[in-house]
Amino acid sequence: MASEKPSPEERTPPGQNLTRDWPVLHYGNVPRVDLDTWQFRIFGLVEQEAALTYPEFMALPRTRVTCDIHCVTHWSRLDNEFEGVRMTDVMKLVQIRPEATHVMFHAEGGWTTNLPLSDLLRDDSLFAWRWNGQDITPEHGWPLRTVVPHLYFWKSAKWVRGMEFMNGDRPGFWEQNGYHMRGNPWAEERYWND
Repeated sequence: MASEKPSPEERTPPGQNLTRDWPVLHYGNVPRVDLDTWQFRIFGLVEQEAALTYPEFMALPRTRVTCDIHCVTHWSRLDNEFEGVRMTDVMKLVQIRPEATHVMFHAEGGWTTNLPLSDLLRDDSLFAWRWNGQDITPEHGWPLRTVVPHLYFWKSAKWVRGMEFMNGDRPGFWEQNGYHMRGNPWAEERYWND
């Protein structure tokens, strides 16, 4: 007997409104990216740092994930298909030191966001460059963004350029400016005081 798919209402966290659009939200300008000089760094608590060019990153094993996304600004969009590389596949490129507990994603323009390692180990956590069959637009994070769909979408960093493994947590850009350190939409972890 096949299980029924949950209803849109059951898939929508508290305080969220459904939209068919994918609103564009960010602070500052959309960066211009030169793929000839683009590099993705893996550093911090690893035995040996690694760096990938864009062609090297694109040559990693690809996957597709269909997921819902939830923005801290109270909108949710259901059934998004992202194409990219599982974070776990990227993590296999280095030997992570045992004391590493968290990661800080680094993006164009100095943007950062933090996550516990457990959030990277999920099958639906990706580095993505395609959405619903098309390249992600620069406004949505092309040439590469993270997709961590079980958390509010500010945790899915746009224009990502690297991941730093850390012992302990520290706040990224939005977290330094009042956003919650974790960002679980089902618990409405929007801001520091939540």
